[in-house]
Amino acid sequence: MYIEIINLTKKIRGNYILQNINLRFESGKIYGLKGKNGSGKTMLMRAICGLIKAEGTIDINGRVLGKDISFPESVGVLIENPTFISNYTGVKNLQVLASIQKKIDKNKIYVTLQNVGLDPNDRRTYRKYSLGMKQRLGIAAAVMEEPELILLDEPINALDETGVELVRQILKQQKERGAIILVACHDAEELESLSDEIIVISEGKIVSEG
Repeated sequence: MYIEIINLTKKIRGNYILQNINLRFESGKIYGLKGKNGSGKTMLMRAICGLIKAEGTIDINGRVLGKDISFPESVGVLIENPTFISNYTGVKNLQVLASIQKKIDKNKIYVTLQNVGLDPNDRRTYRKYSLGMKQRLGIAAAVMEEPELILLDEPINALDETGVELVRQILKQQKERGAIILVACHDAEELESLSDEIIVISEGKIVSEG
């Protein structure tokens, strides 16, 4: 799989949020997005997964987003704060999501929850989850179907060291099976350790990559 971004530009109320972004992503790599709040990292992720429209081209395996396809055909996303049905358990929330494409069974959901450090037999509903548990459930939702493209915006927010280590292991596993992974993280040291390549964004522009 590859993603080719050509001259991607996004303006809101006359202000440039993304300016002439040109990037290429390939399978089996983790790309770290580095930049201050408001630099354009999240907006870039939204554009890549089809949640916003922008000028320019996003080519995913020879198919143009917004023209040939509305969304990437195989994508897992965690952008900003994860939100689920408040009176459902973690398992039930993931079952609802899994019912859309019917790619995985209940056993896979259980294993994924265990991998992120959640008990699949926990009867607490989502509204009773701590911030860390909510974050873990969001990560589980993004990776459970083993998508070809994974976008994670601040995945280690609210996680303790055990949770951070689990995220490292999950990203390594997803990379090894050939996924393209984009990660935005304020912790520069953690981002460096996770990523194969770092892309620095400032005021909507790519200022360095490699």
